[in-house]
Amino acid sequence: MTSKNYKSIKVSAIKGRYLAYPHLKDFLDKNVKLGNLEVEGESVLKTSIVSIKYGKGPKKILMWSQMHGNESTTTKAVLDIVNFLEINSPSAQSVLDSCTILILPMLNPDGAAAYTRINANQVDLNRDAQQRSQPESVVLRNVFDAFLPDYCFNLHDQRTIFNVGNTPNPATVSFLAPAHDEERSISASRAESMRLIAAMNGDLQKRIPGQVGRYDDAFNSDCVGDTFQMTGTPTILFEAGHFPEDYNRERTREYIFHALISALNTISKDKIGDFKVSEYFAIPENEKQFFDVIIYNAHVILPSLQIGESIGILYVEKLIDETIIFEPQVESRGNLNSHYGHKTFNMLINSDLMYVKNDIKVASFLDAF
Repeated sequence: MTSKNYKSIKVSAIKGRYLAYPHLKDFLDKNVKLGNLEVEGESVLKTSIVSIKYGKGPKKILMWSQMHGNESTTTKAVLDIVNFLEINSPSAQSVLDSCTILILPMLNPDGAAAYTRINANQVDLNRDAQQRSQPESVVLRNVFDAFLPDYCFNLHDQRTIFNVGNTPNPATVSFLAPAHDEERSISASRAESMRLIAAMNGDLQKRIPGQVGRYDDAFNSDCVGDTFQMTGTPTILFEAGHFPEDYNRERTREYIFHALISALNTISKDKIGDFKVSEYFAIPENEKQFFDVIIYNAHVILPSLQIGESIGILYVEKLIDETIIFEPQVESRGNLNSHYGHKTFNMLINSDLMYVKNDIKVASFLDAF
């Protein structure tokens, strides 16, 4: 599918970083048939956790998004997938004939409303897979046990700090085939996850070459992905990351959509065996070498710094009037030559100096530093 075709499918009414349950419900009420919707349970604050079901095929795929309330990019992509499946096209019908797809588009509606990672009880749901102390965790596990999926897609966002390998490329999309044991051995289900990731990576490399990373696979049985992999169910972690100048993650949303389409087509056409585990390990691991802004030779405008010192700035996301504001915060200072910046300025270069002084947000922040 081309980007041009995607634009005709994208749910344009939903955009930006803040996506709460009322936005989701409005979309579902207008676009999804009642027969495809089910209330699976409630959150801590009694908000409905809904599922959307499509298809009648034997290959069952379970996907869930916004387990962390402030990670909305994959939810937007999932709603684009819903739009795709609602369209009576041959490509959509092929998937629906082969697969049954069950989607929990917003597992943590309370966290989504507050734009926080955690739920209303201050619990990270992705560390609650074993205890299942929270109602949202119980809902997910009950859905898993009742549906008995053949594949699980665990959909998340990752921070702007990640780069691909030792390159200056941002990790726009990252994947992980979660471990199922401390030794991180390769079980049959984990190998299946790896091959499916290799299929998605092959598609994405044509769209964003060098911007796909492999997430850290340290084992943690309290994480949902690891827990489901332990059951022998191929599970994949999707991480929506940064694309240059795309802090609202509309471009990243598109690439997650293409990855999901690639996965659905690969499963429905029985093509997973065409890919190798070695292709998964060929994807570079993520590193954490990015700042949102690096200001080199910052002593020129900040006399309190030593000559030649740089400062690394990360944006803090804050919810104000249902809009996400990105506030700069100094994360590091010193020699940052081993790091990268989504924006960089060298205060020894006059044009950079003038640009920073004319950038009201950065200039006012530096005045207060």
